Amino acid sequence: MAHMTVDDVRRILVECAGVDDSIDINGDISDRPFDELGYDSLALMESAAQIKQEFGVVVPDDELVEAETPRALIDLVNGLVTEAAAA
Repeated sequence: MAHMTVDDVRRILVECAGVDDSIDINGDISDRPFDELGYDSLALMESAAQIKQEFGVVVPDDELVEAETPRALIDLVNGLVTEAAAA
């Protein structure tokens, strides 16, 4: 199974929730809070379905909302991918 990267997060967020033209999501967004990037918890919930489709893992809602930055989401998803591969 593939592991998630910051480029995957950026692409999935834009596909699922669009982008606020006044906010630059290019460059290193790894440690910028999602709300600073223009994405709320609803946008993350919508992205979870795409994550499931692409990476084959279900991200629990309670863990998803605790992921406040792209890096935290990447770590969460990749941890779930690793667990799924080991099962």
